[in-house]
Amino acid sequence: MTTTTLLFSPVEADLQLLTNNLTELVGARHPILYAAAEHLFRVQGKRVRPAIVLLISRATMSSRREASKGQEEIKSKHRRLAEITEMIHTASLVHDDIVDESEIRRGVPTVHNLFTNRVAVLAGDFLFAQSSWYLANLDNLEVVKLLSEVIMDLAEGEIQQGLHRFDTNLSIEAYLEKSYYKTASLIANSSKAAAIISDVSPEQAQNMYYYGKYLGLAFQIVDDILDFTSATESLGKPACSDLKSGHLTAPTLYAIAEKPGLEKLLERELAQDGDLEEAIQLIKDSNGIARSQELATQHAKMAVKHLDSLPDCDSRISLINLADYVLSRLY
Repeated sequence: MTTTTLLFSPVEADLQLLTNNLTELVGARHPILYAAAEHLFRVQGKRVRPAIVLLISRATMSSRREASKGQEEIKSKHRRLAEITEMIHTASLVHDDIVDESEIRRGVPTVHNLFTNRVAVLAGDFLFAQSSWYLANLDNLEVVKLLSEVIMDLAEGEIQQGLHRFDTNLSIEAYLEKSYYKTASLIANSSKAAAIISDVSPEQAQNMYYYGKYLGLAFQIVDDILDFTSATESLGKPACSDLKSGHLTAPTLYAIAEKPGLEKLLERELAQDGDLEEAIQLIKDSNGIARSQELATQHAKMAVKHLDSLPDCDSRISLINLADYVLSRLY
């Protein structure tokens, strides 16, 4: 299986610079918030979102290089956009963990668990505020609009998720809409923003948006499948936590149509002893996971189709392979 280290090799140096910069960007004016942010950035994830921004930055600048026959390096604004993207993502995780009452994230204590809810809320707000300030300083109104929309979408996704707890009438379309708000919007809009900073055509910038949108949806669907098929140790959070919290994802929604007993368990919010275990077994005994795998594959393939306008280069190859990597997490 391809590792993210190999996958992101065209932007390895860029990602190392980003990692070095993140804590410094937050600043040390507020010691407790700084400590919380430092804890978050020290526990590194795969840095998928900033890697996508950097790969698209390099790929779209390659388009310009081919057109001009000159040398085009990525801009400092591309690097700052990647940093802003990771700050927004990290801020959203802090708030999500509070709402979901999660005790661990990436295998370590969450911010609210390590500090307090109050500190975690302020740390998340602080990161959103800092990212907004750096975003404004890019001096590109179109990019500001795109990333501001992401912050609204993150809140909308959280609201929708809260309103539809244990909602057995939730459609797959509504699930995908919520998944767009919570996951794909950031990847889609930051991908388009990277292309805009490269000054490519509006059509190519929109293709990068669709690549990010469909890849983000595939990523979320795969995450939702892994919630049922992976152990807590590999997930870095408790297994089946979404189901326990009443957040019905693709495997559950598909299984409801097959297993009438599952709907009854969910309607009483898994309140009785053994309900959760029985619900998990019903989902695993259904075609819900297999149908969700098909849904993820469909979205990953749609993502790759939108890379056709990019020139052949290492970054484009990595973007294609990233879609395969997202699906390979299932096996």
